Amino acid sequence: MKIIFFTHPDFLGSQSMPRFAIMLSNGMKKRGHSVSIWHPTPVFFKLPGPPVLKKWLGYIDQFIIFPIRVKKWLKLCDNETLFVFTDHALGPWVPLVRQRAHAVHCHDFLAQRSAQNQIDENPTSLTGRVYQNFIWKGYSKGENFISVSNKTREDLHQFLTTKPKFSEVVYNGLNQSFKPFSVVDARSEFGKAVGLNLTEGYILHIGGNQWYKNRVGVIEIYDAWRKISKKDIPLLLIGKTGTAALNKKREQSPYRDDIIFLTNIADEQLQLAYSGATVLLFPSLAEGFGWPIAEAMASGCPVITTNEAPMTEVAGDAAFLIKRRPQAADDAIIWADEAAHIVDKVVNLSTTEREEVSQTGIVNASRFETESTLDKIEKIYEEIIKSSFAYGYQKAAD
Repeated sequence: MKIIFFTHPDFLGSQSMPRFAIMLSNGMKKRGHSVSIWHPTPVFFKLPGPPVLKKWLGYIDQFIIFPIRVKKWLKLCDNETLFVFTDHALGPWVPLVRQRAHAVHCHDFLAQRSAQNQIDENPTSLTGRVYQNFIWKGYSKGENFISVSNKTREDLHQFLTTKPKFSEVVYNGLNQSFKPFSVVDARSEFGKAVGLNLTEGYILHIGGNQWYKNRVGVIEIYDAWRKISKKDIPLLLIGKTGTAALNKKREQSPYRDDIIFLTNIADEQLQLAYSGATVLLFPSLAEGFGWPIAEAMASGCPVITTNEAPMTEVAGDAAFLIKRRPQAADDAIIWADEAAHIVDKVVNLSTTEREEVSQTGIVNASRFETESTLDKIEKIYEEIIKSSFAYGYQKAAD
């Protein structure tokens, strides 16, 4: 196959989407396919200016300059080329190839749902709603979709106005080699790397500052757990530097000295962090997939997560589940107290019980093996090309 991947521009600074695109492109190259990557390059974005202006300059590069270039490049592509959009948020470019063989990968529709006032925790501004409508108008012109979870596909079908030709679910493949390390060694090595004494264990959270990651809720659960526990292991939050609201929540905690933010953690250290953790606490309000759940389980780490899809899709029967955090302050206190008892249960697992939980998680995480994911995607790509040619020939015959 000849495959051209449309990806996000490098100047946006995203991490998860580039990793996904690299997994796809390298995987298809390994399978002998001809691969090219198309994405906007900074022209106007390079001009000096404040962040707000830079964002709009980036839009010019993405949605005015880049489409002009694509139209020129398309003239050099034969009819056997498959055009793949690595994220449905690249929707504005989909109409450029709607008459050609194409596929659109879908990760989550949280921004789209927020723009439709479907998520109370994330109200969207007028400009945000206009932008999301712009994206919707684009990807809704597509015909072939691959979603990372059943929840994502369900949301996709709510937004599409016509039934797609292809709409398949392929779970993400882990884009790193996660595996269990000795808990003692992992805690020792990771502790040395970050300058902490972690020999007694720690509660771990992985995630950025997006509203749905619920990092405030993580601290709320930790505070509630410390009140009922005789143990005083720290809470490590790996990801972005805390926001003002999150830092305020930490400062208000009587256990603030044990609530530690860690940034710029290398992949090798992240693997140790998972293996050494007493438990991964991942109470997300929503996700498209939920990478840390699978990564932690593959590393032998017990997981506590929210009892809603797609977290439950990824967790299977291998995680400890808690309710989704309610918005009302009084209800959130009750929620944190209930979740704290689950944390206490996991923290106090016997050696035998922890081993059973770890093994169950490892087996569950094996569903997200990268090569298997790529095999499934490759097969779908091939079916899309065959279907597109068959449709084209039939259309020509008519």
